[in-house]
Amino acid sequence: MVDDAGQPVWIHPVSDSCTNFKMQTYQGQPVLTWWQGEVASYGVGKRGECPIMDSSYNLIKTVVAGNGLQADLHEFILTNEGTAYLTAYREVVRDLSVVDGPKRGTMLDAIVQEVDVASGAVLFEWHSADHIHLGESYRTYSKAPYDPVHINSIEQTDDGHLLFSARHTWTIYKVNRDTGAIMWRLGGKNGDFSLGPRVRFAWQHDARQHPGSVISLFDDEASPAEANQSRGLFLHVDEAAMRASFMREYRHPKKRLLAGSQGSVQLLADDDVIVGWGALPYYTQFRTDGSLVTDAMLRKGHSYRAFRYPWSGRPTDDPAIAIKRKVPGKLAIYASWNGATDVEHWNVLAGSNSSTLTSVASAPRMGFETEIALGTAAAYVAVQAIDAAGAILGTSRPQKT
Repeated sequence: MVDDAGQPVWIHPVSDSCTNFKMQTYQGQPVLTWWQGEVASYGVGKRGECPIMDSSYNLIKTVVAGNGLQADLHEFILTNEGTAYLTAYREVVRDLSVVDGPKRGTMLDAIVQEVDVASGAVLFEWHSADHIHLGESYRTYSKAPYDPVHINSIEQTDDGHLLFSARHTWTIYKVNRDTGAIMWRLGGKNGDFSLGPRVRFAWQHDARQHPGSVISLFDDEASPAEANQSRGLFLHVDEAAMRASFMREYRHPKKRLLAGSQGSVQLLADDDVIVGWGALPYYTQFRTDGSLVTDAMLRKGHSYRAFRYPWSGRPTDDPAIAIKRKVPGKLAIYASWNGATDVEHWNVLAGSNSSTLTSVASAPRMGFETEIALGTAAAYVAVQAIDAAGAILGTSRPQKT
């Protein structure tokens, strides 16, 4: 988690890979969620699980897939009903001759589950192998396991059904939540909508519904390349007239960014748009007219999706302090508090013993770790985190100098 300046706010190591880190709501409270596990060479998650943490960074629950499946990296959505939607994959044997594969070949069945968070019971399960014909895929057969569909996002619709984005069929599917039947296809080879100019998309991710019959998505356009630039795309989808019309798009104005995979589009409350450029190490905030608010690059790696949220974190552990002796009689104090969002400045406490410390210096918070120069011969020092109203949020343990 980073602030507007790109400075870390919260750092949490995981044992292997991590994707889809975001804020959601569980039991009426804001929480942090993500997927962690192993990523197979063919781009889906293995041995995955989805943690839920509260605003004090305590683990509330870890959600896994049911029915012997493994939670996949692509999606984890909490609902107001105390359930979660997630993706999973399994290998199945099918006749792949329609895609120039073997008659008994191994392919991936893309699965959507709804599970009860508290009990882990599976309430809904949908298999792409039962509903999507191999002829819909744009994925060229190369080697097992063949991945013809590749579902990468799940969205609840206003009328109680589901939207699935399938990267390898270039299609957004609306699926009946009660029966599992496909209600319509947007895009792809068998699309049910007439598409207006600038609507066609390819290898897309992150399809989301918005009020006013609007759907947003990240149009990767690769890989392989179908265009020279990826874009965030907003469409008006008229389900009565069965027509999809272009509304607006967000391309990077300074760099020709073509993402080979992943990516996201988030519509903020003020109508700004956050685009995460997937496999490329960038995230960008746009005004509605396409002008830039924030344009950032990760120095290492990339982010599957990028989001902006109002987050208030109050850790239950103490602030941290580190001490470095510069020259005799002068110290450098380093103050930090992983995950704390309300620290406005730091007070330094010092004294001859750990139980009689008094305030000797203060400094405004400067990023994740604040350095404070201190000229003192005190034997012990500590730091206090102070909010904008002057209240003490937390105090570190005293450290011997």
